[in-house]
Amino acid sequence: MTNTVSFITANFVARQVGYNMTEGWMQGDTATNEYFKPLQTFPERFEAMLLEVKAMGFASLDLWGAHLNSAWATPEHVVAARALLERHGLKVESFATWVGSLEGLEATARLAQAMGVSIIAGGAPLLKTQRAEAVAVLKHYGVRLGIENHPEKSPQEVLELIGDGADGHIGTALDTGWWATQGYSPATAIRDLKDHLLILHLKDVKAAGAHDTCRFGQGVAEIAACVEALRQVGYGGVIGIEHEPEHHDPTEDVRVSKALLEEWMAGAIAR
Repeated sequence: MTNTVSFITANFVARQVGYNMTEGWMQGDTATNEYFKPLQTFPERFEAMLLEVKAMGFASLDLWGAHLNSAWATPEHVVAARALLERHGLKVESFATWVGSLEGLEATARLAQAMGVSIIAGGAPLLKTQRAEAVAVLKHYGVRLGIENHPEKSPQEVLELIGDGADGHIGTALDTGWWATQGYSPATAIRDLKDHLLILHLKDVKAAGAHDTCRFGQGVAEIAACVEALRQVGYGGVIGIEHEPEHHDPTEDVRVSKALLEEWMAGAIAR
């Protein structure tokens, strides 16, 4: 397997609250948006994050919406972000962000186009009520929407959202950790959704029924089996490493997980 391995920057969700995220995801989301929004400090802060990602050995990343948000990103933010990514030889593989409204989808798609990014990876409940309008937006901006499973308890629920795939503009950003949280085998989900995989969020969780993420091999998502399933279905897309601890820096865990993933991928090549 020679898939690109990327770093999902939402791994740093708890960083701006000192890895003491006691009030849930939105506490970290809000603090991160507030930290990165000011234009005068954005280049320095964005570059510092990029350098950390690069130091972990990544050449690709999936950019979380709180690090560059369509609600506040100006053309100057975009110019700075693109210049820094180019300077450090890093590529954005997707925007990893939730799109809860048609207006939010259009703003995110516009930003993705400006950044040269072709995939939005996140939840999209608007597909249930405004599918035709959402598809029109995706086609207009030339981006694809990968539905990231969270509440869904079976791949059939995701398939219902994907529908006919809208000429390839809708698929899934399959999250192994959330399948494990829901008590559904992530490797089986990969096989079930093999024809619709736009991007892969590889994540381990400590136990079903909760969403406490951990380094690969310490949880119940059976990450090695997921890699084998990806090999079996011939998945050639991006594999994003995702781990969002609320009370400690994920850097060392991600380093270890990346090394394990590369070993498993190399084993698949040797078959």
